[in-house]
Amino acid sequence: MEPTQRPRERLRSRGPESLSEAELLAVLLRTGRPGHSVVAEAQELLAQAGGLEGVARMSARELERRPGIGRAKAAAVCAALELGKRVAKVEVPGAQLLERPETVAEYLVARLRGSRREVFGFISLDTRHRLINDHDLWEGTRNHVSVDPAEVFRTALLDDAAGVILFHNHPSGETEPSVDDIQLTRRLVRGGRAVGIEVLDHLIIAGPDWISLRARRPEVFLADS
Repeated sequence: MEPTQRPRERLRSRGPESLSEAELLAVLLRTGRPGHSVVAEAQELLAQAGGLEGVARMSARELERRPGIGRAKAAAVCAALELGKRVAKVEVPGAQLLERPETVAEYLVARLRGSRREVFGFISLDTRHRLINDHDLWEGTRNHVSVDPAEVFRTALLDDAAGVILFHNHPSGETEPSVDDIQLTRRLVRGGRAVGIEVLDHLIIAGPDWISLRARRPEVFLADS
């Protein structure tokens, strides 16, 4: 490969946005193995993992077991992906209005798309629908998490929240809400009314996809639901 076409050089001259996912991953891996370029190594890893989302789900030990990667490269990849998640967690400024589900969903997709287990939490908002805080309250198995409504509202009251947006992810990649999802949302909507905190929405995140339960099942959020 010509020096000017190498991923690291192109990143320096044109910026990281000019690189493909395989090339960005190649920068982290740094070197390939005999008869296998680093870009080819990255392409193979992405193909076998099912894309970047699949790589994000891999643990350091799983990456280490791949030929030519080892501990140092596995650590570099895992650290870079974790930094991306942490950046996503602080990217929504407190002054931003969170009135549109698209705004919240973009933030949550970046935070949760690599999670291998189901996570339930909520975003607390003030009276003008500005972010106060966000909370990952429970982490469950690959397809189930237990939720205590009392803990949700205890935490929201400590935030002095006027409203909350619930969220959880489906690691299976299926966005369709389950019966349990709908029943839980109903319970939390009712519980919120009892303590003066409005449940504004419940977003279900599945990899890069998401749905708004308020848009899909608006009757769940009605006063007589």
